Amino acid sequence: MILGDSSPDELTLAQHAGRVTLDDLIARALARAPDALALVDGGHRETTAGGAPLRLTWAEVDRIVSAIAHRLRMLGLSTDSVVALQLPNTAEQILAILGVLRAGMIAAPLPLLWRRAELAAALGRVSAKAVIAGGRVGDTSPAEVAVLAAADTFTVRSVCVFGSDLPDGAVPMDSLLTTTTPGRIAAVERPVNPAAHVAVVTFDTDLGGPVAVARSHVELLAAGLSIALECRMEHGTTVVSTLQPSSLAGLSTGLVPWLLLGGTLALHVPFDTAELGRQLENLDGRVVTLPGPLAHRLLEAGILAKAPKLQGVIAVWRTPERLAAAADWPKSACSLVDLQVFGETGLVASRRGADGRPAPVCDGAVTAPRTTPGATLVAEIARSDTGTLKMRGSIVPRFPFPSGAERGSAPFLQVAPDGWVDTRQPCRVEKDSRAMTVTAPPSGFVSIGGYRVTLTEIERVTDEIAPGSTLLALPDILMGQRLFGHAGHGDATRDALVSRGISPLVVAAFRERRTASEPSEPMAATRVPSVHGSVDAPLTATA
Repeated sequence: MILGDSSPDELTLAQHAGRVTLDDLIARALARAPDALALVDGGHRETTAGGAPLRLTWAEVDRIVSAIAHRLRMLGLSTDSVVALQLPNTAEQILAILGVLRAGMIAAPLPLLWRRAELAAALGRVSAKAVIAGGRVGDTSPAEVAVLAAADTFTVRSVCVFGSDLPDGAVPMDSLLTTTTPGRIAAVERPVNPAAHVAVVTFDTDLGGPVAVARSHVELLAAGLSIALECRMEHGTTVVSTLQPSSLAGLSTGLVPWLLLGGTLALHVPFDTAELGRQLENLDGRVVTLPGPLAHRLLEAGILAKAPKLQGVIAVWRTPERLAAAADWPKSACSLVDLQVFGETGLVASRRGADGRPAPVCDGAVTAPRTTPGATLVAEIARSDTGTLKMRGSIVPRFPFPSGAERGSAPFLQVAPDGWVDTRQPCRVEKDSRAMTVTAPPSGFVSIGGYRVTLTEIERVTDEIAPGSTLLALPDILMGQRLFGHAGHGDATRDALVSRGISPLVVAAFRERRTASEPSEPMAATRVPSVHGSVDAPLTATA
């Protein structure tokens, strides 16, 4: 599926935009080193997400991807069908995304924290034909949630599940991890440049609900390449990713550089500092991707020092307004690349200089690498008439999804005729340097560890359940913001929110809290939010 008008000019642009797809990159890595280690789960997976950790070579990755693609075709799904995915940050999630693409379909990875209400809204918005789910998140089974959401969505025909606990009617997928058939299947023939077709759909949030944001292979590769160049990644690099591949940031810092460089992708879920140190050490990790606020803490805790070959840290700032207050990065440490993320619209990677301060991002052209003369132009940024940051360029989506969404009543991606997309992030431009600084989150939203929710909608739902309840959005040094709620009957309010399929972040706002007389936790076990933002995990070192 190519979005936009298929005019001669549009087809010519597609033909010259680059013809390499994400699936083509698997074939390149396979031809170069079929027995090289490609995809690795964290050693703590079994106790946190369920299932035994996988450790796969490129040959095994290619075989499983073909098996998944074949299974989807056998289900009767047609080319360009949207297949939603909701799994933890495990090998199955990566394999499923690639399997969907090899089958000639469109992958729609969903945030792990979404529950029935949000999931059903997103599935309906993109007319998803199937869902692939599995794993475990705390005491929640994404497979069970997917079955319930699919029942609310007219278009969903199949729910496929990795794992041993299969809900009624689900299609089992675990056998595909060990099968030796059907062999490598051929890619779908495309009449126009295959790389110009939609590959992945992620979701942003609007006041009216989820907004589907579609990207072609070309756009995804441009985003991933810009980060790889700014981080100076080398071929065969081992990347340790703590981010869920359900967003532009997660995909372009993990899956895409891994495919581009043909190295090893090590996945980490949920956050465990001791296991992260072991992964970096045992796999000779060269690059690690972390939520921005955690990077400095892990450096001070000595976790990053466990990786003698660590060359760079990618600090992902989903709340870029907090970057200006970030601590200096020591000269003696490995390099640090700050990644400012503007929802699902776009991102800007900038390597810190010798002073350890965040490098300024200036109004105008964004290149990769950013400070290299003659570097590749990947985007442009500017301040809109309303004082917000806007973007356009090769990493920014150019059309709403699905086709014709602009003629419907549901919210859709707003793209100006000249290609600019408003990120809704308030910003200022310094007169002397033209440096752009994001000053606040988008109005009307709460951003918690990259998970964006509409405050008015939460207030409406909670007021229906518990009239007179109070809900506040407070600043948080690690997560950007956090929710604090108070209701007369906290247990009943939480149960009612859960029954409606509301996000656990909202449910947790009404949790029981310690009184002032209760002892606090010792500093040696400072608790930090996990990378998924849903549960706390101990940082087993003095903060």
